[in-house]
Amino acid sequence: MIKYLPAHLLKKERYKLFVYLLAYFFMVFEVEAYGQTTSLNACFDLARKNNLSVKQARSALLSGQYNLQAEKKSYLPKVDLLSSYTYLSSPLTINLQTVKDGIVNGSSQQSVNAANEVFKEITGNNLSQAVQDRIYNTSKNIIGSIYPDYNPELSKQSYFVAGLGLRQPIFLGNKLDAAQNLAQSLVNTASINVNVVNKEVDFLIALQYLRILYLNTILNKQEFIVMALSKNKNYADELVKNQILAPYQKSWTNVVLMQARSQLTSLKLDKQNAHLELNKLMGLPLDTNVVISDILTYTGIAAVAAQGDYWTENPVYQLAASKIAYAKTSEKISKSFALPNIFAIGNYNLYQRDLPVTMPDWFVGVELQWSLFNGQTRKRTLAARQLVEEAKLAEENAGLLLQVQSKIAKNQMTSLENEVGVLDNARKEAQTTSRLITKRMENQLSSPKDVNDAVLIEAEMEKAYYTAVLGYYLALAGYFNSLGNPQQISQFIR
Repeated sequence: MIKYLPAHLLKKERYKLFVYLLAYFFMVFEVEAYGQTTSLNACFDLARKNNLSVKQARSALLSGQYNLQAEKKSYLPKVDLLSSYTYLSSPLTINLQTVKDGIVNGSSQQSVNAANEVFKEITGNNLSQAVQDRIYNTSKNIIGSIYPDYNPELSKQSYFVAGLGLRQPIFLGNKLDAAQNLAQSLVNTASINVNVVNKEVDFLIALQYLRILYLNTILNKQEFIVMALSKNKNYADELVKNQILAPYQKSWTNVVLMQARSQLTSLKLDKQNAHLELNKLMGLPLDTNVVISDILTYTGIAAVAAQGDYWTENPVYQLAASKIAYAKTSEKISKSFALPNIFAIGNYNLYQRDLPVTMPDWFVGVELQWSLFNGQTRKRTLAARQLVEEAKLAEENAGLLLQVQSKIAKNQMTSLENEVGVLDNARKEAQTTSRLITKRMENQLSSPKDVNDAVLIEAEMEKAYYTAVLGYYLALAGYFNSLGNPQQISQFIR
């Protein structure tokens, strides 16, 4: 059964599709608008906009900012709409029987006193004791006869009440200030964490970009090797055809050629995988065609020694340091639990039907809450204090780790710089040897197998050389990363 969408829904879906395609077009255009090859700086810019880890860190920062805004309003009064329906097991009553004797005797005695005062005012004398006794007994009998022999109800058995409740903090033992400081420290930590994530993403992109340049270089060399081995195989075929060369040597050239072609295919797949990982880091669709056609070229770099406490500029160190403020605020909060809380309170009943007589229409007051004993308070304070010490040790450890990383990276650069120089001379010798053996074969002074061996050795030396160059740049990237600015390597990659 074919279903049709209403015209307005169909138009809405088409609009969504158009917006998605337009966004995708601009994203791809941004990738390809840099010309023949996408630069490393362009990759950094795309990751800032689209990387999921960066977006997640920014979202966490925004959440912390909203929470800080909420904490800043904690001083405002809290107004609640309060309502309840109550059903009592029995109506509220007053037990008049417990005070019956006091009321009857007291009222009778008041009657005697009143009569005596009137008589004294007229005659100047008190009533005789017998008269007083008769008045007392008569009043007691009359009052006792009319006194209720039941307990009157104060309210119905069930009732509904509704009103507005007000609760205004006056003094909370610095809990509000501490909570606001804690929220502020969380915002600071989240802000630094955004820089940490940006730095780590930039570092990973730099490594992946270098990997692609390395693969481009090795692919070019491998294609040259395949072409040289193909020519050597064709030449061997001619020699076998002319019965100058033994057939087994022809088979050997074919085996070496197949192996070289297989390695070329593997390198192409490695490059595809590298592009997939780079696209993920940049937050692009995995099938985006990011053109990177440059190759890896070596240029010696004199890394400038960092001055002063350079590691303090690294977001990783700053993140560890920010946790000290968080820990100190947690300690203040734990101490504040031992202090009293004072609130101004009030209530106004909006709905008073069937309201019990024991409940007023409105009231205001001051409420004090003070925990006189809590066995957990002291231990929590000690735990928070220990957390401060832990944060300080973490800060010191982070600084030491960054210093070690920068020194190791510089030592690796020095070592690889020497290795690159040695391998550069070795590969040039291998190239010269390969050319000489090829010329000797053309003059029938050497065999195709000799050419194969020379070409393979040349390929291995080229790979070793560029592997050392890659290691050098990776160490340089690690050095800049330890300084907190991995993007700086883009100045040395052309």
